Amino acid sequence: MATCLLRVGRFASIDSRSLFVSTASFSSSFSSPSSSGKSKTGKKLTDRLSSVIDAVNDRKLPPELRGQHNNVRSETDMINVVEQRIWHSMEEGQFENLPGKGKPLKLDTNPHADPAEDTLYRILLKNGCAPEWVELNKEIRSKISEWRKSLKKAWATKCSGDHSEWVESTEALKSQLREINDKVFRYNLIVPFGRQMFGLKWEKELGYLEEK
Repeated sequence: MATCLLRVGRFASIDSRSLFVSTASFSSSFSSPSSSGKSKTGKKLTDRLSSVIDAVNDRKLPPELRGQHNNVRSETDMINVVEQRIWHSMEEGQFENLPGKGKPLKLDTNPHADPAEDTLYRILLKNGCAPEWVELNKEIRSKISEWRKSLKKAWATKCSGDHSEWVESTEALKSQLREINDKVFRYNLIVPFGRQMFGLKWEKELGYLEEK
């Protein structure tokens, strides 16, 4: 058994030496003069591939921007090209006599909404109802409008010199402002993302009145 292990160890040492020699010869072949020719060939191949990629990307651009390798292609350039094409199409009358012209748009479905939410909204609409956040939005806007009218009226009494009535009015107005902001807070929790609103600020509202 020991003899077998010794033989295996010898073969392993021989194989490792041969592997080291072959690796060294392989690496030296790349450092030889012939490797410089191969590296040049590889560089040429890389340049050809990059030129092909540039050509493919260039074909994706509108004809007005093709071949402008030295110019910076910004988003503004793309927008200008699109606008020019739209105006040319309008001048040529390509937007006339389109299918559905003069007919109402079909707004039964919202392609940007979640399918489940869109189905729920359509059910509510058919039954003459609206989502809670829609009704709450109407209520908040109505209360803000009424509150600002009351604030403007109270501000007029202050400007006329009746400070006692102004002090009494401010207490009630500040209490109403807190109630409105509580509704705004609840609205922002249930409304879809991107439709949130800001609450009222007493100092800012007074600043608007002072500017007037």
